[in-house]
Formats: sequence, C-alpha cells, structure tokens
Amino acid sequence: MKQKKTVRNQARKDSPGGKTAIKSEKKTEGNSFFSWLLVLAFLGAWLSVGVMWFDLVDYNSVVGTLGGVYDADGDGDFDVEDAKVLLENATVAAKEKTLRKNITTEGDHIQAGPSKPTYERPKEVGLKKDRGLTEKPVMVASPENPLGEKVLHADSLPGENREFTTEESRTANQISPESPPATQPVPTSVSTPESITETTEFTEEPSVESKEEKEAKKKKPKLLNKFDKTIKSEINAAEKLRKKGKIEESLRAFEALVQKFPQSPRCRYGKAQAEDDLAEKKRSNEMLLKAVNSYREVAELPDVPPDLVKATLKRCADRQQFLGRTKGSLATLEKLVQIFPEDISLKNDLGVAHLLLGDNKGAKRIYEEVLARAPHDGFAKVHYGFILKSENMIAESIPYLREGLETGEPGTDDGRFYFHLGDALQRTGDKSAYDWYEAGHRRGHFASVWQRSLYNVPGLRARPWWTAEETGYTALVKMLERNWLTIRDEALSVLDSNSGQFLPEDENLRETGDWGQFTLWQQGRKVAASCRYVPKTCGLLERYTEATSCKRGQIKFSVMQAGTHVWPHTGPTNCRLRMHLGLVIPSKGCRIRCTNQTREWEEGKVLIFDDSFEHEVWQEAESFRLIFIVDVWHPELTQLQRQTLSPI
Repeated sequence: MKQKKTVRNQARKDSPGGKTAIKSEKKTEGNSFFSWLLVLAFLGAWLSVGVMWFDLVDYNSVVGTLGGVYDADGDGDFDVEDAKVLLENATVAAKEKTLRKNITTEGDHIQAGPSKPTYERPKEVGLKKDRGLTEKPVMVASPENPLGEKVLHADSLPGENREFTTEESRTANQISPESPPATQPVPTSVSTPESITETTEFTEEPSVESKEEKEAKKKKPKLLNKFDKTIKSEINAAEKLRKKGKIEESLRAFEALVQKFPQSPRCRYGKAQAEDDLAEKKRSNEMLLKAVNSYREVAELPDVPPDLVKATLKRCADRQQFLGRTKGSLATLEKLVQIFPEDISLKNDLGVAHLLLGDNKGAKRIYEEVLARAPHDGFAKVHYGFILKSENMIAESIPYLREGLETGEPGTDDGRFYFHLGDALQRTGDKSAYDWYEAGHRRGHFASVWQRSLYNVPGLRARPWWTAEETGYTALVKMLERNWLTIRDEALSVLDSNSGQFLPEDENLRETGDWGQFTLWQQGRKVAASCRYVPKTCGLLERYTEATSCKRGQIKFSVMQAGTHVWPHTGPTNCRLRMHLGLVIPSKGCRIRCTNQTREWEEGKVLIFDDSFEHEVWQEAESFRLIFIVDVWHPELTQLQRQTLSPI
C-alpha cells in the first residue's frame, strides 16, 4: 500500500504542469459551447426578421387551421381560452397516463378483475331525455313528484295504455316470480342489440371512433359572429358566472351586455340561457316564458350564425313543449325544418310534435318523408310502426317496430315500442313476442315478462291474484257480495232499457265479439249522469274511498256477449287492483286468465286481480255475461301518494 502511494506522488512530481493543462482544456470546451449558442441565437433572430419582413408564413392560414382543429371552446377560433382548455386536457391526460403506468407496475398487488367487460344498464340522470315521446309536458311550478315516476305521453295509443311511465329501478324481490304458460314459453335469449351486447366478447383494444363521432368533433358549433368575437372576453365573463351556478349574477351581466350590444346574438342567447336556468331554479313559469321569448329574439336578429339559430330554436321548442304549449313548439320546429331541410333529426322531432298534438296523420306524413330519405333511421321506424299499430295495421307495424328497436339508436329504447311490438306479434300468433317482452324487462321497462304496465310506483307488492284479506278491503268486498242482487237489478234495468248507456269498448282490445261498458266513476270522479240510472249502487259505494278516490281506475258495469275474445293485454299501472263482482254468469264458457292461472266468475262473488299483469278473457257461452268492475288503490300506497299521483 505504501508503495502505490509513492508511485502516484512521483508521477505528480514528474509532471508539474498537469493541473494547468486540464483547466485550459475545460475552459476551451466551455468557450466553444458558448460560441455555438451565440451563433444559433443570431441565426434565430435573423430568421425571425426574414419571416416577418418577407411574409414567409401565412399567419391567417395557420390560425384558421388551429381554429378548426383546436377550437376547444366552440367559438370558431383559436385563442387564449382554447389554450387553457387544451392545457387542462393535457394535464388530465398526463395524470391518466401516470395512473395507467402505476396500475401496470403495481399489478402484482392488485386482485385481478374479470377479463371480459360486464354490461351495465345505462342510468338516466335528472331531467335529461332522449328524443321521442318520453316526457309528458308538465307545468314547471307544480310540486315535485315524490314518487320517482317518469311519465310517458301516448295519447294516440290503442289499448289500455293511454299514459305510461317507466320505473327506473326495481329490485328482484319486489316482484313475485312467475313463469309463462306452457303454451307460451319465455325464450332464454333475445335477438336484440342488448342481448348481443351481453354475450359478445371484447378484446382490450383501443376504441375506434365512429364516423358520426369524428364528424361531430369536426363540426363543433360556431356560436359567435364577427362582432361577437370582438367582445368575446365580456361574453366569457358572464358565461363563466352562469356555469359556476351564479345565475342571478350571470343574468344581470348578460342583461347589461344586451343593453350595450342589442344586435349581439350571443349576448341575447346567454341572457335566454340564464333566464332558462333561473326558471328551473325558482320553478317559475313566468321566468321560463321570458326565456322562450329571448330565444325567439335571438333567431330574429341579423347575422346570426346558423349553429346558433339551430341551438336557439331547438331549445325554444323544447321549453315550449315543457310548458304544454305544443302548438307553439310545433310552429318553432316547422321553422327549424324550413331553415335546415337536410337535418333528419329535426324532421323526427317535428313528427313527435305532431304526435303530442294527437295529429297522427301529420306525424305519419313526416315519418314517411324521413324514411324515403333515410330508410334505415331507427327513430323514424319505431315511431312510424307505432302509428301504424294505432291505426290497427298490426302486421304492417311489426317490421318497423322491430327493425327500429334493433338499431339501438337514441330515442328507440322506449317501453312502449317493446310493448306494442310484443302485442302486435301476439296478435299475429308469433311467440317471439315474449323475446321482446323479455328484452323490455331486461332494459328496465317492464317489472317482469308478465307485468308490463308502464306507469308504475316502485316497491309495491306484485302478484296476479289477491284475496280480500290480502288487500285489507274486506269491508268493501263483503258489502258488494251482500248487495249483489240490488246491484245486478239496477244494471239489468239499464241494459234492458236500451238507453244507450252501455258504450262499446273502444280500446281495440277485442279480437271478436261485442263488449259494452257503463261507467259510474272515472279517474276518481263520479259520473253524476250515470248514477241517476243506478242510484242505489252509487249510494252503496260512496263511503268506500279506496274505490271512489282511485284516480287510476274506474267503477263500471261490463257486459260481454257470446263469441267474444279479448286479446292478452295489461293495464297501464301497478297502482290499482281490480275487483270483479259476478252478476249474470252463464254456467259454462266464461273464463279469465291472469298470467298462467285461469279462473271463472261466480254470481255474487268477487274476484280480485292485478291487471298490470297480462290477462285474457273468453266468452264462449250461449248468452251474455254481466259483471261489476271496481278498481281500488293498491293497499301499499300511502295517503300522500294517493293524493299526488296523476290520474289515468
């Protein structure tokens, strides 16, 4: 060790200039590097001067290109606001990349999940809705619905389902498990887009954007005209307040801008949006009407960008429809279609507006025009099939309803389309009807394959047949059975008088025969003119409010002549139970099926069933059958629910 040190020391002594040489070499390298930096800086400066002096770059072209590709805030150009959005997106992307990296590197410590993605039913949030007849227009200022119902409007529909609702969720234990009859088995698979989604295996590859998605990204709405771009910072400041939920402040800011720039479409549009938001916050019809007027004013200004015209009038039509001003909404949509004749979605919306007005002929004409131009449009197909079925063109409606549902397009996933396709298939003897009922059940539209009512309160006990004790309405049942002869005699006196009180069933439920009804209470309201013919019967019922206040039912006599068959069908709601008191029952040939159980009436006895389950009636006797129908509230409904539920 001592020898090695001596050698190194000797080497240092032999070369006294060693340190100086190393320092000089490092200094030379540093000077050389600094010199190159100066040269590059001078070159960059002269290049910038040349570019500016000789116009080597078309800056307008560059900015225009950036505006098309990086217009992140949709105002038609690329500016500081767009840069902020892009920087935020880049930050999020970086975080996601880091997260993915961490998951990959730490995978040994994470329990592996399923290798195949699982299918989950999409959930609807808030008041957002698809195109189509998916929401009944209601007044904004009405009390909030405490029942969690979603109202579906279908004025032009045949059958008992005049007005429907889809419950958004239902747990399995709320429905009694039922199996269809042996003659009509429920298939284990359904040929629908939903079943394909459930069974298809997916590999974990990057998702490929559809053509529509790419086009949507390319065609971001341009909401600013040339003048509005010059005041964009002021518009953005007011809009920022609105997006932060400071609606009153935003409205004041936009009102000031409209005062200052009365010809600015974007300022007035912002004012309309703020009024719209404030109407929802305060639940004020008056404020919503102001918003509707402001939307109209935007479209009437000069130099309004086409995208802003479209956005404004579409929202105006939607708000008019929400207020129940369907004629005004129709006029607005007609104006939109005139301005944008190539937009198929606007034509589809116009067809819906006709349907909401009960104008099936007008809607049919619109959808025929759409299908002539876009024969594969799923939205137009289901609505056109819907109209054909309402015209009793049963077989003709089937391909339109089926093909429309199979597209899976927005606005097609509606319980009524599954309901009426299944019903049409049943009436033509096609057992694939239950495929579609099963698909509707899986999509959350039906509580089960059997229970297909669409206007429901979730959580109510569901079973097809009930006893008087189970309902809790034993006093009513005993009264009916004790007084059945009085009730029968009054009904026969009306029937024998040929007074025209028994009206033909008009809901297209009969395959064959003759079926008449005489109504005493309808939607919880007494029909005084009818009760004059049967005063004793009406007097007996007055104190049984479970029946007389039932806004989702009727109290009526029903006479059915020999040779009548009533198609399998379901009632519109799970909120009622139906009592049948036998008055005149032939000894043979009269029966009723509810799900897979068939029963017969007896004179003086009450049958109770839930008509939201599929039921069917045969009258094959040699004389008429007469019964008394009394609908009652489902016993599990609270008093608040009974008071606030809408009538059917």
